[in-house]
Parts: sequence; structure tokens; C-alpha cells
Amino acid sequence: MTKTTPLYDQHLAAGAKMVDFSGWQMPLHYGSQVEEHHQVRRDAGVFDVSHMTVVDVSGPDARNYLRLLLANDVARLDAPGRALYSAMLNEQGGVIDDLIVYLMTAPGAAGEWYRLVVNCGTRDNDLSWMADRAVKFDVSLSEQPDLAMLAIQGPNARALVAGVLSDSRARLIDELRPFQGQESEGWFIARTGYTGEDGLEIMLPDDEVVPFWQALLAAGVRPCGLGARDTLRLEAGMNLYGAEMNEAVSPLEANMGWTLAFEPDSRQFVGREALEKQRAQGVQSKLVGLVLEQRGVLRAHQRVLVEGIGEGEITSGSYSPTLECSIALARVPLATGDSASVEVRGKQLPVKVVKPPFVRNGARVFS
Repeated sequence: MTKTTPLYDQHLAAGAKMVDFSGWQMPLHYGSQVEEHHQVRRDAGVFDVSHMTVVDVSGPDARNYLRLLLANDVARLDAPGRALYSAMLNEQGGVIDDLIVYLMTAPGAAGEWYRLVVNCGTRDNDLSWMADRAVKFDVSLSEQPDLAMLAIQGPNARALVAGVLSDSRARLIDELRPFQGQESEGWFIARTGYTGEDGLEIMLPDDEVVPFWQALLAAGVRPCGLGARDTLRLEAGMNLYGAEMNEAVSPLEANMGWTLAFEPDSRQFVGREALEKQRAQGVQSKLVGLVLEQRGVLRAHQRVLVEGIGEGEITSGSYSPTLECSIALARVPLATGDSASVEVRGKQLPVKVVKPPFVRNGARVFS
């Protein structure tokens, strides 16, 4: 049975085109994907991301459990509310899922607990994997299905959100640093996102999300759907699970080496042995950005040809509304330089090879 978020009726009232997304009825766009994309780059847009899975991890062994489960090290979280991006790996070093983990209490405090936000499409597999790894630890895993989540993104997002909230929540928004979140009056407000813009992700009870949504729209924040969310994250060079990474792809092959904490040597996280072996042998491919400066559209699974070296494949591709050309992420041979070609409808179109991201804070960042 297809699931709906608490905002389903609001989406319909706003004219959303609804589509099935991993078993959820979600808005693809509200009339114009391109206009929604520009709204986030230039002002502020709001995404309903209540389909995401929120899991709280608590108990005396919560930290040690997560230090085994995750490739990044939660011991790096040195203050309440600090967040960490990480991968959860299998024994072969492949990515089961990517996620954000927040430290919800003071480090080492009695009752220390963490909040994880994982992808909805991998929910069942994630929860099963987490439960299996938890059996040797004194921890509790608690999914939070009654929390809605909104992502408000764009250069004016924080100011517009603060303008519709209580004074204490507004002060918190002003004080938050990037990749940090705090609880306020029953809501959890975090300064994170998936667009390359500043903004917030807010978790709140299901029964409070409709009036908050309506207040945001009344303040000039525009609703945005999955279509704009994908082109925004692509411009920002952010990976999508199932495209740039999966259980057969390691973080070393997906531009996620920075999320791996190999120090201290004594921490034996799941997948470490396989990653150390791969690192010693050297990876054979890399994830790069492609820019097509002539007419044409880059799409996933198109062949990337590198003269004299070999070939690769596009993992994600689309038209970039900000750059007004087609861009892509692609896995290519390690020796690939700054040029290649992509096979599009039987023709080989030249592309520039760049290091992601393509856009940050509304501006082009590659040369």
C-alpha cells in the first residue's frame, strides 16, 4: 500500500503532480520544476521530506555500537547537536546506506543518545542491518514514525523561517552553525540540507506540520518537489543512493573518502578490512563531474569514452537550470584527465571533466 505524508492534502491543494517514490506518494513538482529550482537558488523553497526514516539510538553502549556500525566516527561529535555524515557499510566495504547522525546530548553524558536520518528507499534493509549489529550491545533502536520533516533551503530560508516561529526558535536558528541541530519546544531544528544552499531541516510532530507549512507558504516560501531536489543536489555534487553508491560500490569509489575515519587504528568498524585492502591496492575508478557545453542531455547509464584509456558510465545526469547546460556525475577510469566524450543517441559528444560540485551558494564553482 502506498504511503502518504501528513502534507498529502496540502500538496494536492498546491497543484502538485504526485508520483510514487519508494512506496510513498510524493510531489514531483507544483507546475514548473525549473522555477522551483531557481526559487531555491535565489530565495527559499520548502521540501516535504517526511518520508525519510528517523531512528533514535540510546543506551549505555550507544556510542560503541555506532563506532562499529558507521564508517565515520561518532567520537568526533564533541558537542550536543553536532552532526556527522557517514556511510553504513557491509563487510565487503559496499555502501548499505548514507545517513546523517546527530549527537543529542552532551558527549559521555548519562543517557547519551543519537538520532539517525536514513533513506526511505532502504528503510527495511537498514533497520534489519542495524538490529542485527545491535545484538551484542546494550542499546535501544527506536524509529520515530510520528515525526514529519521539512527541508527549507535557499539564501533567504533561515530568515523567512525565523519570521514565522516563536522568539526562542528564531534565536536558535540565528545561533545554529552549519551541520548542527538542537531541540526547541518539541521540535528538532538542524542547519543541514541537500541542495548546496544554506537552510534548515526541521523535524516536528505530524499534527503540527500543516500549520507550519501554511505559515511558510504565506511568508513567501515556495513548495518544491522531488524534481528540483534532484537537479539541486546534482549541481551541488551530492551523491544519491542507488546511483553514485550502492552495496557494490565503496566510499573510496564514490568521492566519500573524507567520510572514512581510519584513526584510531583500534576502531574496527564494519567494512574496515575490505576498505584497507582496497586502499592499499588502489582504486581503479573515480567519480567525476561532466559538463556538456553544446546541445544535448546527459542521462544515467550513458557510456563515457576516454580516448586511449577506456570507458565509464554516467551515474546521474540532467539539465542544470543554474548553468543552462547539461551536467552529470560519472564513474570513469582513474587515469581520466580533463576531457572525455559521452555517447548520446549514437553520437559521441565532447564533455569537460571537472571536480564536483558544479554550483555552491548559487554560483558556478568549477573552472
